[in-house]
Parts: sequence; structure tokens; C-alpha cells
Amino acid sequence: QVQLVESGGGLVQPGGSLRLSCAASGNIFSIYAMGWYRQAPEKQRELVAGIAGDGTINYVDSVKGRFTISRDNAKNTVYLQMNSLKPEDTAVYYCNMKGYLGSGSSKDYWGQGTQVTVSS
Repeated sequence: QVQLVESGGGLVQPGGSLRLSCAASGNIFSIYAMGWYRQAPEKQRELVAGIAGDGTINYVDSVKGRFTISRDNAKNTVYLQMNSLKPEDTAVYYCNMKGYLGSGSSKDYWGQGTQVTVSS
């Protein structure tokens, strides 16, 4: 099992910045990919940024050039630096990590979610 604890959400004005953190504990050696999702009211959860097993980083088009995902292996933590925030970035942000269970199977682990509100 893997436990994920998120921090860093809050209220920020348009154009401001926030950094989200997600610390992993437990069977972290099984983790091979990680990312950040978000879900706005009455919308489906979407992948915002991800680091694949081969290290490839991807972003949804709407955040390219503004958000940066990174990881600190020594701290078992993944970050999402969010700059130039817009009201449409308002959502609950969820950390996700994928753990390999063996025999070709994997499992998704989720953080508790952290609210990001961009408003003046």
C-alpha cells in the first residue's frame, strides 16, 4: 500500500502562484508513475500533469507554460508549481501515483485532494 498526503492548496488572486506537494509513504518502491489531476464542479476529473515511468512529462494544453511538475526522490514527494493562475484553474487537485503490483497489474493511489481557488 501507498499513502499520499497533499498540501499547498488555498485561495489566490488571478496571476498568482501556488505550489502543491504530495508526499508518499509505504510501499514507495512500487511507484512507477505519478501525476496531478483536478476536478472542477460539475466537470470530469482531468489529468493536469504527469511523469511517466520513463520520465516523460506531459501537461494538459491549458496549463502548458504555466505549471511545472517535478519530483524529489529523496523526499518521496511530487510537486506542482502553478504560476499565472486563472479563475478557470479553480478545482480540487488530486495527487495520483501508480504502483506496480506484479504480474502485469498496477494500482492507482490517490491523495485526499486539496482545494485551489483562484479569485479576486
